[in-house]
Amino acid sequence: MTDYYEILGVPRDASAEQIKKAYRKLARELHPDVAGESAADRFKDVSRAYEVLGNAEKRQQYDMGSDPSAMGGGGGGAGFGFQDIFETFFGGGAAPRGPVPRSRRGQDALVRLDLDLAEAAFGARREIQVETAVACGTCGGSCCRPGTSVRPCEVCGGRGMVQRVARSFLGQVMTTQPCSACQGFGTTIPEPCPDCSGEGRVRSRRTLTVDVPAGVDTGTRIKMTAQGEVGPAGGPAGDIYVEIRERKHDVFVRRGDDLHCNLEIPMTAAALGTTIDLDTLDGDQEVTFEPGTQPGDVVTLKGLGIGHLHVGGRGDLLVHVDVRVPTGLDDTQAELLRQLAAARGEERPEAKVSSTHGGVFSRLREKITGR
Repeated sequence: MTDYYEILGVPRDASAEQIKKAYRKLARELHPDVAGESAADRFKDVSRAYEVLGNAEKRQQYDMGSDPSAMGGGGGGAGFGFQDIFETFFGGGAAPRGPVPRSRRGQDALVRLDLDLAEAAFGARREIQVETAVACGTCGGSCCRPGTSVRPCEVCGGRGMVQRVARSFLGQVMTTQPCSACQGFGTTIPEPCPDCSGEGRVRSRRTLTVDVPAGVDTGTRIKMTAQGEVGPAGGPAGDIYVEIRERKHDVFVRRGDDLHCNLEIPMTAAALGTTIDLDTLDGDQEVTFEPGTQPGDVVTLKGLGIGHLHVGGRGDLLVHVDVRVPTGLDDTQAELLRQLAAARGEERPEAKVSSTHGGVFSRLREKITGR
């Protein structure tokens, strides 16, 4: 079976637009009026390939192993006809009427901003340096040397379009194309501005202030409207998007708007209960551990996490407990522990077997994901 994808020079997963574009390019190159009669057979092959691949239903049949064009499906099928031929040679649809505006909107820009955890939690005001296009101060965006102005194009008379007679297999056809003298603008710049070379804008480094709301996270984008590049000829400015990257903290791990940390306490403190000062994002906070606190227990400090983005309030700080077992006991300490074990009947305790875990945050992940 003929490989129509190979004939058009496109991959098998090509989009409909890619297939159409490839067909138009080959049809212009291979049409007998352009390449001569020697290319007639190749032109027919290209047309037949597009007849099949340019039609969604026929393409599906072809991909399943059958060739619709070999089963009487030729000629002017739904994917190929006079309109495709006309668009191939005469510009693709109705030509634009009138000149193209010289002024256009500027491009958007993306800037990355690194933040500490506290800045993400509470919000911050930061300054960033950006290099973008700004309106030319000499010509004010007019593109012309001061004291001069644009002139109507002498070739197209200010219309931005010119008409030409094209010879094709359909005969002589009148086509409309953008004027090459003025690039379709309808005007020319006889004396371009010396500072911007007739562009109406120049490059400049600026300092902008970014108000970062509380609760941002890595990947959050803050839109700064109309702070991007000024468009050509004084066109409106695009936007700047500030993308946040949050630095890792030495102590706290962020999960959504909650913070987690691991706190190690002595075995005696876990058994008897205690209160410990913890340095948080809000300063020192007392953390109370009840008597009998076990390894892996979690103490929650409400409202000491990350601010909820746009909705107010804050997440929590979750303190995960690790119990430190004493080592290097002297004789007195060892004897006290033996007395405690005897009092609790634990000289020869029965071992309790349980599944192993990879640590506090592995256990946390298991609770969240269920795995």
